[in-house]
Order: sequence, then C-alpha cells, then structure tokens
Amino acid sequence: MIKIICGPKGSGKTKKIIDAANAAVETAKGHLIFVTDTKRYMYDLKREIRFIDVTDYAVAGEEALCGFVKGAIAGGYDNEYVFVDGAARIAGKNVKDMSAFYYMLDRVSLLRNLQIYVTCSCAEEELPEFAKKYL
Repeated sequence: MIKIICGPKGSGKTKKIIDAANAAVETAKGHLIFVTDTKRYMYDLKREIRFIDVTDYAVAGEEALCGFVKGAIAGGYDNEYVFVDGAARIAGKNVKDMSAFYYMLDRVSLLRNLQIYVTCSCAEEELPEFAKKYL
C-alpha cells in the first residue's frame, strides 16, 4: 500500500509523515525506515525508526533513489513501513515525471507487504493521474 501526503510547500507535509511514522511504532511488528535528504528532523522521530539521510550516500536522480530505497528494504525481511519525505526533491524531478519511481514503490509494496508513505510538494489536484490512486 502506498499513501501520498501532498500539499504546497510549507503546508505541514513533513510533520504529517513524521507523526505517521511515530504512530506506526505503536502497532508495527516489523521495522520502520524513514528516508529523507536532511538531518533536520532526525530527533523528531522515535528511536525505533531507522532514519536514513540520503545526502550521506550521494543519491542523485530518480534511478538512484529507486535503487537506494530497494536496497534499504532489502536490508531486512521484517520491514513493515517505509516513509520517504521529499522524493521529488531527492530525485531532482517534478512529481509528474516520476511514474517509474511510483511504479517501483507499488511493486515493492505488494511483493514485500509494505506500507509506504511519500510526501509530494503539490496540491492534490495537481497530482499526475498515476499518483492520484495513492491518495
């Protein structure tokens, strides 16, 4: 299952995804992974959440982000939740140009029974058709 948290810049998307991650700790039986491109919110997450700042690994581009997320997931078979804050920003692309990323997330979430949350900096009505099904 993929869930998109969208809204314009400054609308509180990061707070929502952090709150979702912290709430998931209470019910999760597996591991939780939080991927972003800043250490700014590291201490806002509960310590049970595996925090990964992609800038430590020079992730650049959509393909690199896809590979990085799949690698983080492959690191353990008991992962249950994946949170990606700012996927378009990390990939250096507009959300409308990231269909391959969302296709990959969809496939991985089904194969590994994951719940995946992603933030998108755009209004709900501006989401491309391929992403609207994840609202």
